[in-house]
Amino acid sequence: MAIGSAGSGILLDGGGPRPLRLVAVTHGAPSAANREAIMRLVDGVATARPEADVSIAFVDAQHTDLAAALAESVADPQAIIVPLVLSAGYHMRTGLARGLDRLPVAGAALADPLGPDERIVDVLVARLARLGTLDDEDVSVVLAAAGSNDPRAVRECFETARMLGARLGRPVTLGFIAAAIPRLPDAIETVRAVHPGTRVVVAAYLLAPGAFYDAVVLAGADAVAEPLLLPGEVAPESLVSLVLARADAIAQDQEYRSRV
Repeated sequence: MAIGSAGSGILLDGGGPRPLRLVAVTHGAPSAANREAIMRLVDGVATARPEADVSIAFVDAQHTDLAAALAESVADPQAIIVPLVLSAGYHMRTGLARGLDRLPVAGAALADPLGPDERIVDVLVARLARLGTLDDEDVSVVLAAAGSNDPRAVRECFETARMLGARLGRPVTLGFIAAAIPRLPDAIETVRAVHPGTRVVVAAYLLAPGAFYDAVVLAGADAVAEPLLLPGEVAPESLVSLVLARADAIAQDQEYRSRV
């Protein structure tokens, strides 16, 4: 589904400028709120680059062949696929990467995941600030991440927790919702055991509302910040910039290869 056009990352095609072709891919079984929030991000990308061709593909990774889903969404041999994921777990490194080899067109490229990145930390801090608790010395911060069986994705989540802690000037504990340890409820209880009387605030390292965010709300924290994207709100400029940066990095590489 094409939703707009976007452009400064361009390729040269026969000596003339060629608009960027960006396909944003998100996986899971999104709720209406999740879908709307993510659409806000892709709308922001299309608005920021009015000369580019921007589209989105929602892929249910548990019930859909990723390669088949990509084949339906990617018809341009110079398309750049940007996975709207915060860390490069199985679906990123294996499913989507292998799916590229089965596309009916050759040359489509897969961009890096969105995280870890300081622009995500910008939004995490802004979401925490809405709670009005960051100036309280008796508050401890826990970062809630979805979790993955891929150790590299787990390390990337720990890196985001480190970056957030550096920005806040206080330690940040990491807890996972699934597939990795420590689990979020255990992380919250550990913080309370180590710091009796502390108020535990959770930053949600999640792209949008959905089942994982619902689990964060029920994990036992004193307060929970909102996810990075929200339905009914314009996507943060830093996240729009991040998506475009991931696409531009691939576009520049493709342009370089076309010249050599």
